[in-house]
Amino acid sequence: MPHLHIRSAQRDDIELILGFIRELAEYEKLSDQVVASPAQMAEHLFGIRPFAEVLIGELDGAAAGFALFFHNYSTFLGKPGIYLEDLYVRASARGAGLGSALLGKLASLAVERGCARLEWSVLDWNQPSIGFYQNLGAQPLDDWTVYRLTGPALHELSRRTA
Repeated sequence: MPHLHIRSAQRDDIELILGFIRELAEYEKLSDQVVASPAQMAEHLFGIRPFAEVLIGELDGAAAGFALFFHNYSTFLGKPGIYLEDLYVRASARGAGLGSALLGKLASLAVERGCARLEWSVLDWNQPSIGFYQNLGAQPLDDWTVYRLTGPALHELSRRTA
């Protein structure tokens, strides 16, 4: 039986985290979009005002996956939530329970912190992940559409309202 361990990331895990991010991007066919630097990650994860947290999943003592998350807030519920930005387990470690352990730890953190929900997005084509999430009891929110402003559109809107 493999030994699973989940721990909070430390500043000296930055290169490991970036490596996981690159592996995830490759799996999602989005490698060209990874531009994060070690300095940015260190500042945003461990700086004066951290914007996100990371859990590292270890299998038999070796780092094999991660979960990067941050808090959001539900005005309707009047409670915080946790948004899972990235969950990734290396192919060689899949099936050992590490993904479930990472999500279980996130669920525990959500309960401990008084959060009303844990949520995330998944690419429509990613059937292995969709099946995994549904087996855990997660439900898709088919009546919601994600919108995003980036690059020139984000900057243009910021100039209009400044």
